[in-house]
Amino acid sequence: MTSQLIGFIAMAGLFILIMCRVPVAIALGATGFLGYAAIDDWRRALIALANTPYDLTDKYAFTVVPMFVLMGVVASKAGMSGELYRAANAIFAGARGALAMATIGACAAFGSICGSSLATAATMSRVAIPEMRRYGYDERLSSGVVASAGCIGAIIPPSLPLIIYAIIAEQGVPQLFAAALIPGIIISIFHVAVVAIIALVSPSQAPLSPSMPMAERFRAVLAMWKVILLFTIAVVGIYTGFMSPTEAAAVAAFVAILIAFGTRSMTWRSFVDALLETIWTTGQLFFIVIGAFLFAYFIVLTQLPNSIKIAMQALGAGPLVVILLIVVFYLILGCFLDAISMILITIPIFLPVAVAAGYDPIWFGILVLIAVEVGLITPPVGLNIFVVRATIPDIALGDIYRGIVPFLWAHLATILVLIFFPLTALWLPRALY
Repeated sequence: MTSQLIGFIAMAGLFILIMCRVPVAIALGATGFLGYAAIDDWRRALIALANTPYDLTDKYAFTVVPMFVLMGVVASKAGMSGELYRAANAIFAGARGALAMATIGACAAFGSICGSSLATAATMSRVAIPEMRRYGYDERLSSGVVASAGCIGAIIPPSLPLIIYAIIAEQGVPQLFAAALIPGIIISIFHVAVVAIIALVSPSQAPLSPSMPMAERFRAVLAMWKVILLFTIAVVGIYTGFMSPTEAAAVAAFVAILIAFGTRSMTWRSFVDALLETIWTTGQLFFIVIGAFLFAYFIVLTQLPNSIKIAMQALGAGPLVVILLIVVFYLILGCFLDAISMILITIPIFLPVAVAAGYDPIWFGILVLIAVEVGLITPPVGLNIFVVRATIPDIALGDIYRGIVPFLWAHLATILVLIFFPLTALWLPRALY
């Protein structure tokens, strides 16, 4: 049996395990270990199994993960999401669909200190949906905009999936953060455009919000100083080269704690809860990454990426066809897996193929991130959809699915902009670095 055939059998086995609800970390680790043993031998597989956890967790670059997680958890528990929503609502007040547009702006801003789609969707569901209900917004629009705009949380830097991609693909975190900024702004603008079109075509779905005096708008916007300060430390500090990603994450997490206690928006009890949540989240991520690296070692042995590259060349597929096929694969796979799992499973296979086709690995990371985030709002899994439903249980699942459909076009349009105008992702990192 050839190593390539073993690779294909292992991939099929991996997806069967995941469909059977085996935890992703265990599925990746078990598939990688057994595949490694089948190609090489049990002794070498056991050595890889023993060395992988130490080799990964010993890396200094990994310390950036718990720091950014802690910053996001503290910001969430300190109530910064509510302040962001009120500030965004003050900016759009007086326009039809203003609360939905404010939700998009708040999701983008909260994503800049949170870095997680699921956390953004869960937080903004509690803040935005009750407010939109109070003003008579259609349930489809209110739930759909929260679920879809929650995906922006993982695109606007700092982003946990981008950090995971940087580790797996061995790319620089600052370059990836810089590359994600403009696409993140573009996808936010597309979301606002979708709301504006819905308000124009079906005004009953997006009632006219009351206007707000200029002084009140100014006070609400000034309340964003906490998020602006954290974003400046965490992202601008990295862009300017003043701090490394790990230093910026640590300083931003410390400042978030100082702000939370200084404004009396966090108690010692909630601080302990934030630390425990950070430990739990980080442990989960590390466990998945360890399994993913073991799987990646196995994929290298199979020469599967090289086989796929040769097959593409034999078919005469050009670079555009290759990248479109990869995007379609991600859109389909996203119906069943979460974003980080998809990145960990597929990057060892697809990144060498994309690079061989002439694509920049930094640009490819942004494209993959947006493509996998679409999976969070597509059935049958659609984790963001279930997060919204779990947070607001009396919303019909069918209403959320119908509300999502218009916003899918915002994600697909951003993917097309990236493909046909790659400088949207590459200009800023090239200018800075």
